[in-house]
Amino acid sequence: MSNLIQRTISGAIFITVIIASIVLSYRFTCILFLMFSILAVREYHSLVSSTAWHTAISIVSSICLYMSLATNHYWWSMAFVIVLMAALMAEVIRASLGKASAPVQMWGNLLISQVMIALPFGLAANILNMECWENTRWLLLALFVCIWANDTGAYCVGSLIGKHKMIPVVSPGKTWEGLIGGFCTSLIAGGVFSFFIDYYALWQWLIFAFVVSLFGTFGDLMESLLKRSIGVKDSGKFLPGHGGVLDRFDSFLLAMPAIWLMIVISIYCS
Repeated sequence: MSNLIQRTISGAIFITVIIASIVLSYRFTCILFLMFSILAVREYHSLVSSTAWHTAISIVSSICLYMSLATNHYWWSMAFVIVLMAALMAEVIRASLGKASAPVQMWGNLLISQVMIALPFGLAANILNMECWENTRWLLLALFVCIWANDTGAYCVGSLIGKHKMIPVVSPGKTWEGLIGGFCTSLIAGGVFSFFIDYYALWQWLIFAFVVSLFGTFGDLMESLLKRSIGVKDSGKFLPGHGGVLDRFDSFLLAMPAIWLMIVISIYCS
C-alpha cells in the first residue's frame, strides 16, 4: 500500500472517529480525549527519553488534571496538586540520595507535559461540561473543522504557489502563501458554521476561525521546534502515514486554550 493511500485511509478513520464521538456521545468523547491525553504525555516523555518513573508520574498527574477539568470536582483538583507537589519534592529527595541525575530536567518535562499537553485535552472536556451552554459539542467540533480546514488550505496553497519560506529554521516546508491560504479556508469554515449554529453571529464565527488558525499555526510550529530540537521527523507512530499523537494534535494544543478563553470571556460578558 502506497504511503498516500495509507495516509488517506488512516486520516479518514481518525477524522471520522473524532466527529462521531463529538456528535454522538459526550461520555465517549471524554474517554477518547482522556486516552489521547495519556498517549500524548507518554509520547512526549518517550521523545525526551524520560525514565519509566517520570513517565508514570506525569501520566497519573495528567489523569488527575483531566478529570478535575472534565468533572469540575474539587477532589480531582486536590489530587492533581498533591501528585504534582509530591513528584517535585520526591525528585529533591532522590537527588539528595544520589538517585536523580537531572532533577531540573525532570521538573521541566513534568510541567511541560501538564501545561502543554494534558491541559488542552482537559479544557476540551471542560467545554463539553459547561452547564450554561447547550450542545457545546458543536463548538468543539467547529474547532477541529477549522483546524483541518487551515491545515488543508495551507498545504494545498503552499504546494501550488508557495515560494516564500515563513520560518525555515523551525519548519522548512511552511510558506507565507500557505499561511494565508490556511487562514482563508479556516475563515470559510467558520462562515459555514454561522449558517447552522447560532451560538455566534457571523463576525463572531470569523473571529473564532481566525483565533483557531492563529494559535493553531503557533501550536504546529511549537511541535515542529520540539521535534527539530530532539532530531526526529515524527513524534511517534500512532497513526500510519501521519506520525504520532502530538503530530495529529499539534495545532490543537494551543488553539484549544485560546478558544476556551474566548468562550469563557463571551459567557461572562453576555
